[in-house]
Amino acid sequence: MHRCFEVTVLGTSSASPTKTRFPSSQLVRLEGDYFLIDCGEGTQHQLVRLGLRMQRIRYILITHLHGDHFYGLPGLISSMSLFGRTEKLTIVGPSALKNLLDTIISTTESRVTFEIEYIHTNPIKSETVLANRKWSVSTVPLKHRIPCTGFILREQGPELRLNASACEQLGVPVEWYEPLKWGDDWTREDGTVISNSVLTLPGNPNRSYAYISDTIYDENIVPHIQGCNLLYHEATFLHNLIERATETHHTTSKQAGQIAAKARVGKLMIGHFSSRYHQTDELLSEAKAEFDDCMLAEEGITVAV
Repeated sequence: MHRCFEVTVLGTSSASPTKTRFPSSQLVRLEGDYFLIDCGEGTQHQLVRLGLRMQRIRYILITHLHGDHFYGLPGLISSMSLFGRTEKLTIVGPSALKNLLDTIISTTESRVTFEIEYIHTNPIKSETVLANRKWSVSTVPLKHRIPCTGFILREQGPELRLNASACEQLGVPVEWYEPLKWGDDWTREDGTVISNSVLTLPGNPNRSYAYISDTIYDENIVPHIQGCNLLYHEATFLHNLIERATETHHTTSKQAGQIAAKARVGKLMIGHFSSRYHQTDELLSEAKAEFDDCMLAEEGITVAV
């Protein structure tokens, strides 16, 4: 049985909010840990509206320093402090982000009640920026007007399944079940080692989620996202505005579909829509013409990876 890996969409608008859409932000729940990806204006409002507890967020991933992707962060940090947070918060993003936040916090004489750890991203090189036994987070260099990185969240493992009958027959204690799932052998009290392969069965394959933020059409990202279960890709414009997309270093919905097809992903979710589009059905249709298993990022939905 798969463990929890899901994405809740908080904001889908590019550049500025609209009557129905907030700027970019998503909450990812993976193996009991909570990641916020981008933090545009209104992010904490969306968290409150959807009943999502901001204090559960342990990691914040910021793709780049255009305002629609991080202007909500100072307010979110302030609210976390007001509500008494003491747990460390890890922020992954461009190196300039720390100085920006430090200036805002000091200038406004805000009180931060918890430690903030900063991990700087490299906009020209893919790196693993976070990892443990359960998951990893790596970056994808993107081509935008300013330094920008996408993120890939992956399950680590794979988790093995217990061979219940073997465990029962051999008298494996319950407290050993979890280590067995991660590949450990079982050592009896008399020192006898029972191989993990005797006590487990093959598990489910690891899943992965790729978040590709602002970028011009770039096939260089394809090897990084190849085979991901779910791909979020910006689709700011319809393809009839390809010149505008190129000028602003953005992608059209058609191009997002083409990237998904080349990368052979499981499902494509498009977002970061220009405020000129009050309805997004045409954006979806254009992407689906290139890659059929496509959906719109709609605020409030939760998508299983």
